Amino acid sequence: MKHSSYIGGLVLITALVSGCQQEPSAAKAPSVPAVSYITVTTEPYKIDSEMQARVVAAQVAEVRPQVGGIIQQRQFAEGSLVEQGQLLYQIDPATYQAAYNEAKANLNSAKATLNTAKLKDQRYAKLIKLEGISQQDYDDAHAAYLEAKANIDKYKAALQTAAINLEYTKIKAPISGHIGISSVSQGALVTAQQTSALATIRTLDPIYVDMTKSSTELLKLRQQLNDQSIKQGTTAVTLSLEDGSEYQHQGQLKMQEVAVDTSTGSVTLRAEFPNPEGLLLPGMFVRAKVNEGTDENAILAPQQGIYHSADGKAYAYVIDDNNLVEKRIVETVSAVDNKWLVTSGLAANDKLLVEGSNKIRPGSEVKPVQVEMNNKGSMVTVSESHDTHATQGGA
Repeated sequence: MKHSSYIGGLVLITALVSGCQQEPSAAKAPSVPAVSYITVTTEPYKIDSEMQARVVAAQVAEVRPQVGGIIQQRQFAEGSLVEQGQLLYQIDPATYQAAYNEAKANLNSAKATLNTAKLKDQRYAKLIKLEGISQQDYDDAHAAYLEAKANIDKYKAALQTAAINLEYTKIKAPISGHIGISSVSQGALVTAQQTSALATIRTLDPIYVDMTKSSTELLKLRQQLNDQSIKQGTTAVTLSLEDGSEYQHQGQLKMQEVAVDTSTGSVTLRAEFPNPEGLLLPGMFVRAKVNEGTDENAILAPQQGIYHSADGKAYAYVIDDNNLVEKRIVETVSAVDNKWLVTSGLAANDKLLVEGSNKIRPGSEVKPVQVEMNNKGSMVTVSESHDTHATQGGA
């Protein structure tokens, strides 16, 4: 009996299973993924270029002697501010003073000789008319007078040269500025036009900052400025110092080099800065920021909505009016905080997908959820088709 009961129960279960299999199963519709998007807008954007730069003195003058001799005195404190024309070194003037005195005496002698020759020439001029002297005597007297007259100019030039050399024993500052370390001390022998400078003077206020920009970037900027929506920038320049701090004074762009450096492929731009505190020193490395222009209709897309392929090209996903996804190739210029500056591929009012790219592919239908990006780069929901959530994390 027990065996018969077991067989009967098995037949009943089989029949139930067979009945269930015969019922038609309901077909499930594919689910449409929900994705987040932002509405692309335009806004004014200042096109700033940040460049590596080096501080350069506005004027540099190396102090060298123009006559030789022994240094008697040094008349300045190293590192101090000197004025143009200020006495820096005194060379022993004894031999140059003697040469000046000799040149002066020669000039006085020449003047006396000229006076005598002039009087003789005048007397002979009268006598020749009376035939009181020969023509030869008159010619000799007149020639002596002309020679004495010419000697005056020669001795004046010699005296002037001696005076210049005597003045050169006083080595003076050719420009105003800060003077560096002296390479010689009292008692040192110096020579005229020597290669080593006695000291170097640099003008530090105002001071120059030389920036370098690649020729490729310069061409790209020129092409951008051809756009009618982009206004020419100002000449204002700001600096970041080596420790990361901002320099308190603003500079002005003064010039751009007219040639490209063949070794680096870059162009030099020069700005002038006030430097009253002496904080900027020649040779110092800084970072300079220049406002190149203002794009009145710039598109700044969140970085979450811009993707890059293996070959480096940028692309984005845009949702059309039928809620279908379209892949767009875009061109980005630079990163601006947590956004990309996009120059082509996107337009105002486009629906840019910023979250859910792993759920879709080009042509997919989606359920769009409009969001906005806050200052921290997080997405805040604005509206959606069904459920409403408050805040989402960044993609």
